[in-house]
Amino acid sequence: MINLSVEQPQIGAAVSRRGFLRATFGGAGSLAALGQLHDSAQGSGGRRSDTAVIQIWLGGGPSHIDLYDLKPNAPRDFRGPYRPIATEQPGIDVCELLPKHAGIMPHLSVIRSLHHSSNDHVAGTHWMQTGYFGATTPKPDQTHPSAGSIIAETQSADRSKVLPYVHVLPELPIETYSQQFRAAYLKSAYNPFEIRMPFPGYNASEHFEARDLSTVAGLDLDRMDRRLSLRQQFDRTLRAAETADAHSADYRRAYDLLSSQPIRRAFDLAEEKPAVRARYGSSGWGQAALLCRRLVEAGATFVTLNTDSSSNMWDNHVGIEKYFRIMLPAYDAMLSALVGDLVERGLYDRVVVLVWGEFGRTPRINDKAGRDHWGSAGCALTGGGGLRVGQVIGATTSKGEEPSQRPIRPGDVLATLYELVGVDPARQFTNHAGRPVPVLTDGEPIAELMP
Repeated sequence: MINLSVEQPQIGAAVSRRGFLRATFGGAGSLAALGQLHDSAQGSGGRRSDTAVIQIWLGGGPSHIDLYDLKPNAPRDFRGPYRPIATEQPGIDVCELLPKHAGIMPHLSVIRSLHHSSNDHVAGTHWMQTGYFGATTPKPDQTHPSAGSIIAETQSADRSKVLPYVHVLPELPIETYSQQFRAAYLKSAYNPFEIRMPFPGYNASEHFEARDLSTVAGLDLDRMDRRLSLRQQFDRTLRAAETADAHSADYRRAYDLLSSQPIRRAFDLAEEKPAVRARYGSSGWGQAALLCRRLVEAGATFVTLNTDSSSNMWDNHVGIEKYFRIMLPAYDAMLSALVGDLVERGLYDRVVVLVWGEFGRTPRINDKAGRDHWGSAGCALTGGGGLRVGQVIGATTSKGEEPSQRPIRPGDVLATLYELVGVDPARQFTNHAGRPVPVLTDGEPIAELMP
């Protein structure tokens, strides 16, 4: 798997351009992570669409009661320290620490009845990303493909999708969690292309830059083209070798990536006006969200911005008031800028924005002024891609303990995405045990959201 760091230059480059190219041209396993097989497996079924997805993953478990499902009339040890504030969308209030959300809520819908039955980070993440309940400590061969990988496979026959699936994640990820975003029993080509961002993401990062895909000195695209042609000649003489075709295809895909001007330019955030970069905020999260917008403009189909990195962020077992006052301004700027920017650029009709995490938090505040894991109730934001917006889907009880109206399961959210991008949930893939497994066995598109 290729990791392209997103770094702060003053810390020093973690991977040189020469190192990147060495990794890129070094072997079939790493190259497969570029996510572009030109032959489509078994036919995709379903309709084709140019709809892209930006998933903002609040890994750790965001507090529904403190963000989008506030309970001001609940007892003090339930309602928490924050008051709700009105937004420009009547009937939708948000946490007082999210003032910039006011202008974007007419472009989003809030799901307040999202739930499942796991309080475990890994199992909950797997459930949200795949639609299947997963083990607490799964091995790679025990997981299911993520939605991003499923969608990348569906788009694999489209040669314009040079970089279909991207995962922007923290510099210090928890490996077990990142498995839940990968291809599992699909071909490794449908793993995400991983980009690392500064840690922690809510900190200011004035010199944040995403490495571009420029070639090293002396190795321009013409020279790479000649090298590729020479390799193809060698491959034709080595056709008896079992892996020759696979290696040749991987080199071709690497060349496609490096020669794609839109993709290479997408990583150059310096092309943006200073006012645009400032709008997103100087945090790692903010600048990574800007990168996400540039990637979908360049043709990426599914981009995940993973804001997880450590405890005491969304996983607020301790001091929820303290940490939210640090984190939420960066989150507020990032999300409001992303949605506003997509709307203003005329991209929102074809780009779905999905914001969620693996579960909500306990309704009652614990003795450490935090909230613990709570799969029985959570929330999500959705919008774009033609989805109906400006509404609240479902509700929870007066203390936020469980759904009281219109329960929504992870599979319902994923079925909604699949309907928009043209994936047939009944389509089957063969797992590691050689058994056919459908994309989804549970879930229906959320009718209130569908165009």
